[in-house]
Amino acid sequence: MSFLPGFEHIRFGRKSGGFSETEKRILEKAKERMIVATDVNAALSAQESFGERLSDSIARVGGSWTFIISFAAFLVAWAVINTLILVGHAFDPYPFIFLNLLLSMLAAVQAPIIMMSQNRQAARDRFEAAKDYEINLKAEIEVLSLHHKIDMQVLAELAELRRDVARLTSLIEKSE
Repeated sequence: MSFLPGFEHIRFGRKSGGFSETEKRILEKAKERMIVATDVNAALSAQESFGERLSDSIARVGGSWTFIISFAAFLVAWAVINTLILVGHAFDPYPFIFLNLLLSMLAAVQAPIIMMSQNRQAARDRFEAAKDYEINLKAEIEVLSLHHKIDMQVLAELAELRRDVARLTSLIEKSE
């Protein structure tokens, strides 16, 4: 692990090398004292196409209580208009075949759009998980590095104390 002087003690539970590209990159960033965290929303928003933003908007609206309540009101209004108000001249008399056609077309279009949005959300979750892993890995590297520095300091102090004890012991023996 000569590519990271000062981090030779970090092994990630491995006997030697064999680091993944992510681990090497994070170790490099730790060595250079660089920040790993990024704004996930900004990174993903910069890559979004118009269609992706549209599918997210449609999924957001289609999965809301506002949509459900307003659509239920629309269905009730459709039934009332075609059964009570336009009794003799209903444009879609009971059993509302035209309404069924519209609902089927809406479902046929809305379902894949919502699935596209869910796929994008899954990709976003994977990206966030990867970023979380990188941040956690860097934090662990920093903690291990601090532990190593503290251990080295303690060992240096112990060596100094041993020298002092040896010197005092020799002084005591000479004075006797």
